Amino acid sequence: MAKHSMTPITSVLARVVLCAAVLLGTAPTAFAACQSPAAFEGWLQGFKKEAVAQGISPNVVAEALDGLSYDPAVIAKDRGQSVFAQNFLQFSGRMVSGNRLSVGAGLLKKNAATFAKIQQKYGVPGPVLVGFWGLETDFGKVMGNMDTLRSLATLAFDCRRPDEFREQLLDALRVIQRGDLTPSDMRGPWAGEVGQFQFVPSVYYKYAVDLDGDGTRNLITNTADALASAANYLDGLGWKPGQPWIEEVRVPADLPWDQADVTIKKPRAFWAQHGVTYPGGRPIPADNMPAGLHLPMGRNGPAFLTYPNFDVYLEWNKSLVYSTTAAYYATRLAGAPALSQGNAPVEALGLPEMKELQQLLAKRGFDVGKIDGVIGAQSRDAIRAMQIKFGLPADGYPSAEFLSHLRAGG
Repeated sequence: MAKHSMTPITSVLARVVLCAAVLLGTAPTAFAACQSPAAFEGWLQGFKKEAVAQGISPNVVAEALDGLSYDPAVIAKDRGQSVFAQNFLQFSGRMVSGNRLSVGAGLLKKNAATFAKIQQKYGVPGPVLVGFWGLETDFGKVMGNMDTLRSLATLAFDCRRPDEFREQLLDALRVIQRGDLTPSDMRGPWAGEVGQFQFVPSVYYKYAVDLDGDGTRNLITNTADALASAANYLDGLGWKPGQPWIEEVRVPADLPWDQADVTIKKPRAFWAQHGVTYPGGRPIPADNMPAGLHLPMGRNGPAFLTYPNFDVYLEWNKSLVYSTTAAYYATRLAGAPALSQGNAPVEALGLPEMKELQQLLAKRGFDVGKIDGVIGAQSRDAIRAMQIKFGLPADGYPSAEFLSHLRAGG
């Protein structure tokens, strides 16, 4: 589960990478030790005692937890997660729509004074906040409607991640005890996220802000509080005021492709010397600002320079597709033009091919993590190593050509 939550719109993607693929490769017997739902009531009574021992008021515990029942629908959703399979151009094309750009621009204008106040305090620009706001809940329109406390209690009782969700349930009670929300206010997706930015309770408890001074931190119906809390969270994750997060660039036909990855930072001068420019050919600054060259669809697709603030996006959601889309959306709201499709058409592998590719890499001795079709940093490193062996441009992208070489056993 992510430090930050996922949402009805991005659970699409969200749990995506963070915990989306947990079931893949897990034997059915792994869940055999789970307690019977009949034991839930006894577990709940024990948890109530624990919550009181942790400093939660007995009245809050009773108000929030009395009468809760086990929710099998939550477990079904948890067990049924699937890996998100859309590539960057597919996902960004769907999510950064004309309507979402128009609505986002209108909200920036409507709430200009609030965004100015937030940026002055936390250093996070309005377009960045609106980008997350739009992707997470469609600007507060789609926040989920399941009983949050029931969901958290069910997941804390379950055998898969009980410690994680026990802490989330305790922090949900702390949010209630602080007076921010009532138990009936707490509704959201199946995994316990709450509010317009879909914070898990631990993030809510630590980072929620009462911007309008009404004495509560209401991230569900109070837009000012929600926006300021998102900024406070980004600030806590290391946002650097006044610095870019992502910029579209053009890449030449040849580069040291093995250096192109969000995990590898070089001075911008390095990329400038190798012919990377802004769209239209304008030179990028040949300075020492650290930047990674991010090729979400390989050397022929769109290209971006990513800065330390992009790493904050990846703390919010570790999916590269989601984070790149959110960052790109923010640049559009800040005035950037639509992105280029790249230098040439890019053929994207489907999920079965991605998993096969990982399996073939694992057979060659590479540690690619879970065989789940999610191409993370370990898989990209392995792809680069084998691209070099095959004499291919080592851009870390899982192309059909590369898979063919792996299948051939070259």
